[in-house]
Amino acid sequence: MRKLELLAPAKNLACGIAAIDHGADAVYIGASRFGARAAVGNSVDDIRQLCDYAHLFGAKVYVTVNTIIYDGELDDTLSLIRELHGVGVDAILVQDMGLLKLQLPPIALHASTQTDNRTADKVKWLAELGFQRVVLARELSVEEIRSIHEAVPDVELEVFVHGALCVSYSGICYASQYCFGRSANRGACAQFCRMKFDLVDAEGREIEHQRHLLSLKDLNQADVLDQLVEAGATSFKIEGRLKDVTYVKNVVAAYNLRLNKIVANQPDRYCRASKGTCSYTFTPNLKKTFNRGFTHYFLNGRQPDIFSPDTPKAMGEYVGYVKEIRNNSFNVAGTAAFANGDGLCFITGDRELEGFRVNRAEGNRLYPQKMPRNLRPGMALYRNNDQEFEKLLSRPSAERKIPIIMRLAADEQGFNLSVGEVSVGIACEHQASEKPQRDNIVRQLSKLGGTPYLCEQVEMSDDFNYFIPSSFLADLRRRLVEKLMTSTPQADGQSKVLPAHIPASVSALYPYDYLYNISNAKARDFYISQGLHPSEQAFELQSSRQKASLLMQCRHCLRYALGGCVKHGGTKAHWREPLFLRLSDGRRFRLEFDCRHCQMNVYGESEK
Repeated sequence: MRKLELLAPAKNLACGIAAIDHGADAVYIGASRFGARAAVGNSVDDIRQLCDYAHLFGAKVYVTVNTIIYDGELDDTLSLIRELHGVGVDAILVQDMGLLKLQLPPIALHASTQTDNRTADKVKWLAELGFQRVVLARELSVEEIRSIHEAVPDVELEVFVHGALCVSYSGICYASQYCFGRSANRGACAQFCRMKFDLVDAEGREIEHQRHLLSLKDLNQADVLDQLVEAGATSFKIEGRLKDVTYVKNVVAAYNLRLNKIVANQPDRYCRASKGTCSYTFTPNLKKTFNRGFTHYFLNGRQPDIFSPDTPKAMGEYVGYVKEIRNNSFNVAGTAAFANGDGLCFITGDRELEGFRVNRAEGNRLYPQKMPRNLRPGMALYRNNDQEFEKLLSRPSAERKIPIIMRLAADEQGFNLSVGEVSVGIACEHQASEKPQRDNIVRQLSKLGGTPYLCEQVEMSDDFNYFIPSSFLADLRRRLVEKLMTSTPQADGQSKVLPAHIPASVSALYPYDYLYNISNAKARDFYISQGLHPSEQAFELQSSRQKASLLMQCRHCLRYALGGCVKHGGTKAHWREPLFLRLSDGRRFRLEFDCRHCQMNVYGESEK
């Protein structure tokens, strides 16, 4: 039977606890340093508290140590990992292969998506190195995931199912470092891909003017989750370590319910990776949480409309269109209900996003704080902030309980109370009851409020007819709960690096050695031990780059998106290649359409 894990992001301790309460089987969180979101850091003590809470439900905590590490940081990184192991962290996510040359504690290793995991050969190689799990590239189709699982069935495969998408293969993006001195591989991405560009051809003709040509929609695999399960994925990851707690609550709850349906439909094949059932005070709705519009990305192969060229900001849910406008108000045609304070937005005639707040809502007639200048009848409206929904999520919105069946029995010393293999006893005389006691016994033992448990049943033998003081029953219940809460098994660690040799198919993946992201001597030693002798260090450590630096490898292709890919049903393009992306300050970036690998490469250009 395969365990299915819903993996949620945690910006901080509060988000992590909320994720567990709303149904996550595991959370991933950043420590104070060396995580791929430098803006999000947490103390080891906060992570300890999160581990303690998660482990009550058999849920796990993974910590991101998935940046490249510089030589002067290796000792601090090792100290951090040892501390994390000491407080009960279940695994660490790793990008820098130099860590495999350190004396790591016995903690499970997960190969971060930053290690660029696209092929079965790469996954197999990582498994041979001691990685328990591999986080696959977001760009893979369900068939590619299936083929990887079939090739390496014993390796846990983690896939992204929801949230923001990087346009470049993770770990192979240097645009932020190249343009702004902020490294994506160091957790400081400046979001180059969300910027506006002109698209110009080789003759300088402008094909597109100031559009967000690299900005992708957000991933949403909620309605196709069963395909990923059938393909062999083990863990289903929600992106969003910068997101607030209401995002975590809503998205985790939505995916928890969907995973539960899959398990309920095939209970002989699948089960959840942690314990407990959740009840909610709200109905999860993914459209009401931050999103740039949704896409399945490449799940079923190359598809149109995966990017959002008009805006990189949240659009939210469609709520209707503008019917008519008066001086300080307008009417909406649609079925949505509105509330004072709602945030609405629309795309202007110039293809810009414009937003506003609703000061007063009277049915479908809305009175903005200030009438939007570019609002016109017939325009589609979207709600990117739903006040009523946010109020629901700002309060306690879920309760997670572990159903248990207690068994009370008489023994030679007195009485024994157990749940499964966990039991406690109390010494006292067996005193026959003059009146029926079963109802009182059940009532006393079921008082589990304030604990993670919910008593579904108290089992007693048919001839059980003893008087037991309520204080004795309370003591049995209390001690049993204490024992249950400390009996959660910890994950087995693995830090031994097994002998391996980098396959030719893996070493041939990169045309330039800096794409291996070698930023310290230990990483260089690692690759040498694997039979590879890279001539270049990491991009971030090079004082100057060649004019034609490869900055991104993308499966998103502008030739295809603009209808110019004959291979995929387009028409012969009217422009002359190469094409260039151009920022407003004149900096250009050459595009290369690598049809053999069906990807688009972005190169830096020094000339204005």
